[in-house]
Amino acid sequence: MKTASDLRIPFAWKDRHPVLLERCLYIPNFYADHAKWIPSSWSDREFFGNEAPVVIEYCSGNGQWICNRAKTMPHINFVAVEKRFDRARKIWACLQREAIPNLFVVCGEAVIFSKHYVPPISISEVFINFPDPWPKLRHAKHRLVAPPFIAALDKVLKRGGKATFTTDDRPYLDLMLEILLLEKGWKPLLEKPYFATNWADFGSSYFCDLWQKKGRTIYHLPFEVSR
Repeated sequence: MKTASDLRIPFAWKDRHPVLLERCLYIPNFYADHAKWIPSSWSDREFFGNEAPVVIEYCSGNGQWICNRAKTMPHINFVAVEKRFDRARKIWACLQREAIPNLFVVCGEAVIFSKHYVPPISISEVFINFPDPWPKLRHAKHRLVAPPFIAALDKVLKRGGKATFTTDDRPYLDLMLEILLLEKGWKPLLEKPYFATNWADFGSSYFCDLWQKKGRTIYHLPFEVSR
């Protein structure tokens, strides 16, 4: 049985480049030639080998949420995107250990992956689960949910595709909402104030369970691409 330590990068850092590793796409940091990558169809055998809808979770963490989703929804293909290699390895180990055929792992930065590695208009739904709010102003540039990320999502989501943003941080929620309401072709799926709290059918994840135990409110902000 494979463990997380079995997922290893097969080259030295100085020779870094994107590579497919047994159901995992590794996109190295500080790499500049992403435009050389030619995105393959999700139906190719190196990915899922079928035409089922594809759903992406960004900020997958240790993979609890997406592994459970993939196991309970075998008719949908799931892609876990996590930039930290140690966490991506844990998701990959779960994929291998529990033989989840409709799960694929990406170790890489979300905007770069979406912009250069995802086939255009190929995604049915995305979930952005508990992105780091980077609350200090000097760190704001690191926030994932910003116009460049929304623009990348706009290029990969199908017409009618959905995007759900989940956070426990109310200021970040307000910022997300401000950004999304300015996007042409994006519309909220809920009436004002446009978000719901503590959805029973959201599922379980490390951060969701942690923040709920601490008494925090979980906010869910669903939008649809209507272009």
